[in-house]
Amino acid sequence: MDKWYSFKWLSFNTLTSFHWAEPYFLYGIIAVPLLFFLRRIFHGKARQRLNVAFLPKEVKTSWVQYLRHLPGLFIGLGISFLLVSLARPQIITETEERLAEGIEIVLALDVSDSMLMKDLLPNRMESAKKVATEFVNGRFRDKIGVVVFAGQSFFLCPLTTDYELVKQQIASIKPDIISTAGTAIGSALANSINLMRDTESKSKVAILLSDGDNTAGNLDPVTAAQLANAYGIRVYTIGIGRENATIEQDTTGMSMETLDIGVLKEIAAQSKGKFFQVEDAEALRKVFKQINQLEKVDIKSSYYQDIKDFYHIYLKWAISFLLLGLLVKSTFIGNILED
Repeated sequence: MDKWYSFKWLSFNTLTSFHWAEPYFLYGIIAVPLLFFLRRIFHGKARQRLNVAFLPKEVKTSWVQYLRHLPGLFIGLGISFLLVSLARPQIITETEERLAEGIEIVLALDVSDSMLMKDLLPNRMESAKKVATEFVNGRFRDKIGVVVFAGQSFFLCPLTTDYELVKQQIASIKPDIISTAGTAIGSALANSINLMRDTESKSKVAILLSDGDNTAGNLDPVTAAQLANAYGIRVYTIGIGRENATIEQDTTGMSMETLDIGVLKEIAAQSKGKFFQVEDAEALRKVFKQINQLEKVDIKSSYYQDIKDFYHIYLKWAISFLLLGLLVKSTFIGNILED
C-alpha cells in the first residue's frame, strides 16, 4: 500500500473507488470556502493589518498580499480533509461462498451401433452427448462419473468434481469406442455400482441411457438393479426409441432397433428410481431437466465482506495542513494583528 503522503490518495480514481460509510460529511466540504467568504465579508473590513516595513513597496503590493492567503488556504484544506476522514472512505471486498452437500452421479451411456440412428438429429449418440453435457453444466459440487457400454462396459471417467474433465470425456465418445457388438446393460450397472459402492455420500444416482434390450454381458440387469438398491443407489433409466415397433429403416436405410422397455422399467422399479421414454431430442432434454430437479441439492450461499478503512490516511493529511496553516500564520506572512 502507498504511503499516506502519496498523491495517489488525492486522485479522482482513488476517491471514486471508495465506499463512503458516512457520505453526508462530504457535503460539508462545499461549506468550507463559503465560510471563508462570509468571514471575509463580515470581518474583513474591521480587522487591522500590520504592514511589513522592511519589504519594498512594490513587493508588498505584489506577491506578499497573496502569501497572506496561505494560512487560510491550508486551514481550509485541513478542514476539508478532516471532513473526508469523517466520511470514512472504505474499500469493501465481497466474497460469496456457496455450500452444498453434493451427491454422486454416474452417467451410463449406450454406445452401441444402434445409437447412430438418426431419428434424433444428428443421431442418438450425439444427442445424448449434448444433453448429458448440458446436465453436467447444471450441477454444483456433485461428483460425476461416466460409464460407456455396448457389448462390453468400462469406466470412461471416475467420480470427480472436475466438470471440464467430465465434459471432455463425454465429447471423446466415438461410435467405435467399443468394438464388441451388443448391449450389456447389466455390466454397465455393475460398473456404475463399483464407482459408488464404497463412498459415504448420502445420495447416489445412476442415469442409464440405452436404446435396446440387454443382449450381452454376464450379469442380469434386474440382479444388478437389486444390488444397486442394496447400496442405496437410485437408477434412472432412459429408453430411446418406440416401444414394440416393427423393424424399420431410418432415413439412411439402416435397420432400426426397437425399444424393449420391460427391462428398463424393472431396473428403475427395483432401485427406487424412475423410467423415462423419449422419441426425440427435445424430449430427451426435458427428461434430463426433470432428473436435474429431482436430484437438486440445497445450496446455501454465505456472503462475506472484507472492509478496509482509510480514514486515517486523510486524517493525517488534515492534521498536516492544519499544522502547516498555523505554522505559516505565525510567520511574517500572517497578520499578527488579525484575530
